[in-house]
Amino acid sequence: MAKVDVVERVTEIIAEVGAPLGIELVDLEYKREGRDMVVRVFLEKREGGINLDDCADVSRQLSDILDVEDFMPERYTLEVSSPGICRPLKKVADYERFLGHLIKVKTFEMLADEAGNKRKTFTGKLTGIADGVIGIDLTEGQKARVPLDKVAKANLEFEF
Repeated sequence: MAKVDVVERVTEIIAEVGAPLGIELVDLEYKREGRDMVVRVFLEKREGGINLDDCADVSRQLSDILDVEDFMPERYTLEVSSPGICRPLKKVADYERFLGHLIKVKTFEMLADEAGNKRKTFTGKLTGIADGVIGIDLTEGQKARVPLDKVAKANLEFEF
């Protein structure tokens, strides 16, 4: 099974296993580390937050299904955890949910903020998302608008 197919199937399984528990997939990594592949699953639970027991439940169920379906093309390690406090922002719904929070965005290419300063990293308060563009009030005082298709990586930042 191709890498894309593995990711799609694991995503489907997590949705099936997690939905009854109120658990959602935040991110999924399937990549080579050393000689083996790693399936790294990041989960969240909107009501009450994700805990160790939730992760263990999903891990056991996912592992059992992966063993039965046996579609993984090579040896792998399964890791299931919360996304942590610097949670990635992957979907439009993530940006909508975390309006007003401090975020860090890295782009594929240099982009200008409203003052004309070019950069690839934007840190500030998420002020909005519309028409595929996120608005950020930068920590330096400027504003920026970053198209989602230019975002290489985005995550929440811890506020002290």
